[in-house]
Amino acid sequence: MAALRDRLGDVEAEGSTSHQGSSGVEVVLHSDPATPAPLCPHGPTLLFVKVSQGKEETRRFYACSACRDRKDCSFFQWEDEKLSGARLAAREAHNRTCQPPLSRTKCVERYLKFIELPLSQRKFCQGCQQLLLPDDWEKHLEHQVVGDISVTQLKRPSQLLYPLENKKTNAQYLFADRSCHFLIDLLSTLEFRRVLCVGTPSCFRLHELIRLKASGDKKSNIKSLLLDIDFRYSQFYVEDSFCHYNMFNHHFFDGKAALEVCRTFLQEDKGEGVIMVTDPPFGGLVEPLAVTFKKLIAMWKEGQSQGNNHKELPIFWIFPYFFESRICQFFPSFCMLDYQVDYDNHALYKHGKTGRKQSPVRIFTNIPPNKIILPVEEGYRFCPLCQRYVSLENQHCEHCNSCTSKDGRKWNHCFLCKKCVKP
Repeated sequence: MAALRDRLGDVEAEGSTSHQGSSGVEVVLHSDPATPAPLCPHGPTLLFVKVSQGKEETRRFYACSACRDRKDCSFFQWEDEKLSGARLAAREAHNRTCQPPLSRTKCVERYLKFIELPLSQRKFCQGCQQLLLPDDWEKHLEHQVVGDISVTQLKRPSQLLYPLENKKTNAQYLFADRSCHFLIDLLSTLEFRRVLCVGTPSCFRLHELIRLKASGDKKSNIKSLLLDIDFRYSQFYVEDSFCHYNMFNHHFFDGKAALEVCRTFLQEDKGEGVIMVTDPPFGGLVEPLAVTFKKLIAMWKEGQSQGNNHKELPIFWIFPYFFESRICQFFPSFCMLDYQVDYDNHALYKHGKTGRKQSPVRIFTNIPPNKIILPVEEGYRFCPLCQRYVSLENQHCEHCNSCTSKDGRKWNHCFLCKKCVKP
């Protein structure tokens, strides 16, 4: 518990600290386009610079875009470093050995064979996190294998797969059913027909439930596409339902074919009726995420007619509230909803807690907030002055002319600061 609280404090400090006068490592977004970034097992690396007391050090370096811990990806290269042919060849060989053991096409072939097996022959190895065909059984005799994998279980693979534990890279926290069903109902109310789910098992659970609803409800016409860095999902879906993807550098691991799957999904019906829902790792840097999301937006815009250039791709970006200023810096049209998103397997991010123990996770969106109805049975109410739903304790301040609370508690107006502040 203490470790979780420490990490939450780290993330909050990271989100709220201004760049000016800060120390640490920052990503360099505008590197020379004529010099492609070197590749690590997770695709193109990012260029970083160390900052001390707000001043950049002179020497910049490349590191993995997805892994902030060198234990997960040890790639490091100075920007001005010249590598020998032998070192480049060794790096390429290492990158190849780090790729998934099965190609995307092979995973689909195995999945189609697996669902044709009788129930008694459908097995899943918990240790290897792999669906097993009869030819695989002998290799897994000493492993913990679960049998009789039903069609229902295949439709809910998040219940078969173990969450990955590295919070900085994978953030394997799962939306609680309360939050998942709220999002699905909201997407349906807003009449979206396609949902692009980008990253993390929370979006994976949303993807699952959308597909479950579509298969069990003839009235539901919502479909979804999942983009995620966890290749284990490849074994449960055909090509038009999942793409192995790194959201920190817009890298499709399966190349142009996967990119075209995403492009087709976004541009279907001339881009109408689609929304992007993303729940990145909270330890992830906002800057590269924003760059990636703008590339997905540009991909969507390619399918728009000339008269629709003013339109925006609707987005739900789920992230802690203390990143609000950073997110709005890149997406000025975004606003933050008061709805508290909670997670099943996170000790702190739970619904129903009070005071500082409330979940800090919110939804940032470019959809007008007056169109989004929050559940009144949970205490949310409509503020006619702000024209949006707010949490129970979020009182309208006549001096700020706004419902100012960010964290779910009642904030008080400070006349010296000329703004509302936390209690």
